[in-house]
Amino acid sequence: MQLYYDFVSDNFGMTSWVATVLAMALATLVIHYLLRIVLKRASHITVRTQTVWDDALVNSAAKPVLLAFWLISAGLMARVLQRESEVEFLTQGLVLRDVALIVAVAWFLLRFSGKVGRNILVQRAANGDDVDPTTIDALVKLTRLLTVVVAMITIAQTLGFHIGGLLALGGVGGLAVGLAAKDLLANFFGGLTIYLDRPFGVGEWIRSPDKSIEGTVEYISWRHTRIRAFNKNPIYVPNAVFTSIIVENPSRMSHRRLKETIGVRYDDFDKVAIIVADIRLLLQAHPGIDTSQTMIVNFNLFGPSSLDIMVYTFTKTTDWIAFHGVKQEVLLQIGECIKRHGAQIAFPTRTLHLETEASAQMPTVPTT
Repeated sequence: MQLYYDFVSDNFGMTSWVATVLAMALATLVIHYLLRIVLKRASHITVRTQTVWDDALVNSAAKPVLLAFWLISAGLMARVLQRESEVEFLTQGLVLRDVALIVAVAWFLLRFSGKVGRNILVQRAANGDDVDPTTIDALVKLTRLLTVVVAMITIAQTLGFHIGGLLALGGVGGLAVGLAAKDLLANFFGGLTIYLDRPFGVGEWIRSPDKSIEGTVEYISWRHTRIRAFNKNPIYVPNAVFTSIIVENPSRMSHRRLKETIGVRYDDFDKVAIIVADIRLLLQAHPGIDTSQTMIVNFNLFGPSSLDIMVYTFTKTTDWIAFHGVKQEVLLQIGECIKRHGAQIAFPTRTLHLETEASAQMPTVPTT
């Protein structure tokens, strides 16, 4: 090293500490280039593995590691400059270096938690395993929140703040902040309740009989939930609302109910019993009907213009489109059954009786 200093001093007129800084800067550039090559090759290797952690680790660490390396190198060069010169601001620069290192570590943890969550979702979906994106999203958000809080506390300590005093100040002002942010806190705990109880998840269809809310859940944040209505309009619901309303989740139904009233003419009264029996048989034979569930087929009511037969059963499918396909097949078969027995489906009618003879025999009023 002394030969290097002598060479630089004799040929360029530089002192030894300047040469040291230049050598450190050059070494930093070389190591930076080598680190990029190593990280790139490691990324190619981890992509071919089956685990979700290694590629998330490498991809998340790439930029924070390079940033941390430059910060450490800058700190070492600053120490050399501080030792050989009387520049006082370098001391504050070293403190900022430490703060930047904390930020780099927090940056890595934030990236790592997000990439691990996405990789888990992709891998389980590819394997056909059951996956709850809402739970994974909640864990990722909690991890990120904890990372930010710890990073802020560590930065405060690095800058010389006393955490005890900050906590005491927070205790005094906590009541005022809580009152000012009452709605925000209510939405936060409402979101926490959704994540813990899981009454619904992303991609599920929900509706509320208490509010005009119905659609598919697209996103659940700590403040609000975004629902896509069936007319494709977005609905933004504060999470606190879900703690005080009834929420129905049709996406988790086990069956779909088919409930219809079929009316036949009063002229076909003698055929009602055989029609009811045949409808019950065709429902029992239909592959889309779950015969293990409640099935009711009975003559139910003397209607104003029809003899009403109630059909009550459940389909095996819960898919909305497939359900209507099964419903159409059942209704067409019921119509064919009624036609086959020589009966007809009734429609609203009125019978008007005219008393013509009585009106012709009405007495006349004598005149005087």
